[in-house]
Amino acid sequence: MAVRCPLESLAMTTFGGCYQGRRVVITGHTGFKGSWLALWLRTLGAHVVGVGLPPATSPAHWNLLGLDVRDHLIDIRDDQRLREVLLQEQPEIVFHLAAQSLVRRSYRDPLETWHTNVMGTANLLQACREVSGLKAIVVVSSDKCYENREWDWGYREIDALGGHDPYSASKGATELVAASFRQSFFSSDNAACIASARAGNVIGGGDWSDDRLIPDLVRAISTGDELIIRSPLASRPWQHVLDALSGYLRLGQCLILNGQRFAQAWNFGPDAGGDCTVEQMLRSLKRHWSELRWATSGQPEPRETQRLFLDSAKARAHLAWRTPWSLEESIAATAHWYRVFLRQGQVSSREQLSQYVRAAHEQGCEWAT
Repeated sequence: MAVRCPLESLAMTTFGGCYQGRRVVITGHTGFKGSWLALWLRTLGAHVVGVGLPPATSPAHWNLLGLDVRDHLIDIRDDQRLREVLLQEQPEIVFHLAAQSLVRRSYRDPLETWHTNVMGTANLLQACREVSGLKAIVVVSSDKCYENREWDWGYREIDALGGHDPYSASKGATELVAASFRQSFFSSDNAACIASARAGNVIGGGDWSDDRLIPDLVRAISTGDELIIRSPLASRPWQHVLDALSGYLRLGQCLILNGQRFAQAWNFGPDAGGDCTVEQMLRSLKRHWSELRWATSGQPEPRETQRLFLDSAKARAHLAWRTPWSLEESIAATAHWYRVFLRQGQVSSREQLSQYVRAAHEQGCEWAT
């Protein structure tokens, strides 16, 4: 029988206690993923510093959490200010999440996307060259960094990079920037280790970004409107935000403890059970939230990928990365977060993190035991 332990005790052993007392910088900390990562790292006892823009939405998950985190509200395109902050904070590990992350926005403003995702990453890595005690950098990329061929099988880390829309192409270029800096400036045994992490479509409470399925659905519910969806048959590798973050944190742990051996690109996607269409996702959500309503748009839309799936065998084999929740459990947790927030104004992020870590511990996920 699994032993149930308090979250405080689990936090000391999760990821081998690797983050306890460490100085960690998160770029993009005010965003959806970044705010959840800051919460998790604070739970692990890390000294967290945020670098990024003010929250782009209202409400914003970052503001709702009220974390005890020192933050620098700057644009990563400002290379001089970014350098000053990193030299001031002297992090031991950097999680780079700051990005322009929306496909349709990249069509509206491609230069912003390229400047932020490519030059912003280059600015960060150049500044990191001057941080003497830095041990590891995790550059968070995207499943859309691959040259998409609408395959029925998952993309592997050795497959070609590319992308037809500005966002996807910028993520492929981000990977090239990270690899170039790794090989040119961070390849010695005593240099900081650079790895990139490619995740799928994340779901979870606290996301209010534009042009994303679940945030758009939540906004429609709050106003009593019907959601108009663009591509009901588009298939995506859905995963809970904590699934992706567990991969990033596991990768960071391995970089700190094992050095250059893990300084590579890594996929963190769901297993085959996490691959479903937009319409299937909506029907699953409706089982947990009966108020959901949607219709399909007949208007022409900018081209988006219809079929995309990641092969995460490498992370499962070499990082022993595994996640505890099924897609149905992730959907239920997401619906519950928004339902409680809209009806009662309560933020259940800490409770859901506790449930997730405890489930990982009880199921024997190596990063949680």
